[in-house]
Amino acid sequence: MSNLPKVKIREKFHYKRIGQGIITDIRNRLPYLRSDYSDAINYRVIPSTVYIFFTNLLPAIAFAQDMFDHTDNSYGLNEVLMSSAMGGIVFGLFSGQPLCIVGVTGPIAIFNFTVYDLIKDRDVDYFSFMCWVCLWSTLMHFILAIFNTVNYIRYITMYSCDVFGFFINCIYIQKGIQILTRQFADGDYAKGFASVMVALLMCIFGLASVFFGTDSHYIKPVVRKIFSDYGLPLSVVFFSGFIHFGGYLNNIDFETLPISQSFRPTFEGRRSDWFIRFWEGCTVGDVFLALPFALLLTFLFYFDHNVSSLMCQAHQFPVTKPSSFHWDYFLLGITTGVSGILGIPAPNGLIPQAPLHSSSLCIKTHDYESGVDIVTGMVEQRVTNIAQGLLTLGMMARPLLIVLGNVPQSVLAGLFWIMGLSGLNGNEVTNKLRFLFTDPETIRLNPTEYQAKLSKIERKWLILFVIFELIAFACEFGITCTRGAIGFPGVLMFFAIFATFFDRIFPPDQLEMLDTHAASAFILQNLHRETKI
Repeated sequence: MSNLPKVKIREKFHYKRIGQGIITDIRNRLPYLRSDYSDAINYRVIPSTVYIFFTNLLPAIAFAQDMFDHTDNSYGLNEVLMSSAMGGIVFGLFSGQPLCIVGVTGPIAIFNFTVYDLIKDRDVDYFSFMCWVCLWSTLMHFILAIFNTVNYIRYITMYSCDVFGFFINCIYIQKGIQILTRQFADGDYAKGFASVMVALLMCIFGLASVFFGTDSHYIKPVVRKIFSDYGLPLSVVFFSGFIHFGGYLNNIDFETLPISQSFRPTFEGRRSDWFIRFWEGCTVGDVFLALPFALLLTFLFYFDHNVSSLMCQAHQFPVTKPSSFHWDYFLLGITTGVSGILGIPAPNGLIPQAPLHSSSLCIKTHDYESGVDIVTGMVEQRVTNIAQGLLTLGMMARPLLIVLGNVPQSVLAGLFWIMGLSGLNGNEVTNKLRFLFTDPETIRLNPTEYQAKLSKIERKWLILFVIFELIAFACEFGITCTRGAIGFPGVLMFFAIFATFFDRIFPPDQLEMLDTHAASAFILQNLHRETKI
């Protein structure tokens, strides 16, 4: 790894000055710009790029199908590919924290088609209206970043992050089920059950490769690492071809991923270029009607993107380079405005892809005494984010679109299950539930390190905390299943604020073990203090 520049921290709080957060972020990150590229000369960059490309691309395609179905074909595959590519390239090149993967998320897909559902009966052009939503939101992003309000993410605790991660993983599982449900829609039950079989096989082998590579003790660690690095993308390739082996399933008409013309907008009513003429199709009243929608979008991105950035710099990742929240949120405002003008979904930070990206870049050494892999370092660089963005852009070329169009939707469903189940396996909400349902005698006689930690918490406080987590999850999940999904950002903000009052509910010694700040001490240092290079 390269020698990092030394940074002197001056103990002085300073964020009362307008724009100082952005200036400080840029000053902090500039000395590391060269090392962001030189550090990429590392083998970990190759499997990380392949892994994050697949885990970003294929779920985004499913969200494209969702928006295609719910917006009368307004958004399609090319719009999502363009948005994901722009997010990867722009944030890879210009962001202060290039570890954060940016693309099309489930919440933004829900937001887009909910807005469509609410305004479709009005005499207003949808793309012009969405452009005004994005432009208003851009202005709000700029105001929040310039006035240093991103500094308030220091109050976000792991309660909010864990619940949101739990929600996203459950959404992935739900999305896989929805994809398979559609395979029965035309009454072809042979196709439906064959699709379920392929999805289950994809899920079983994909999860097996992940767990074999990370949690098993078979073969040498270096060989197991190959399974964890390449098992998921190879599973996608294998099961895309599996349906053609031997010709036994030739009579099954498997649904594949929908594609369109290369580098062209999907909606036939749009002109052949990507530019939205936002001054047409909207009255002055419509322009101001877009304002409250923009406010909700801004709240969503404030939480979603900053939490994604926090999670890719979480305590378990040995991050050494400064964080950058104010500048990155300002940059997100720019991409949001550009997305509106291009008529594509606005990208923002992705969960679980952002922390998965960081995990894939960790350098691990197997400790034979404890039997676990120990993280000894991390490859912090920009190349993986830029490369996966360029690869995503390349998928809009006709030959690659045709390849993409041969991937069965059942394989995509299996991928959703893999990401959802593997994410739930490491989620703190799941771990607490698992602890509560484990035989107490087993925990007493042979506790793991994590079980020993939770055993120190009084059971009544642990149960109450888990109840609060499940209530937050139920509210987040429930609202997305209704027309009120547009209010989802408000639910996120409510529970983030609610968590700040836990000190009035839980005893201090119990709360210290139950909930902590999402930002590590290193990140808090970058948020609070002025850094002098």
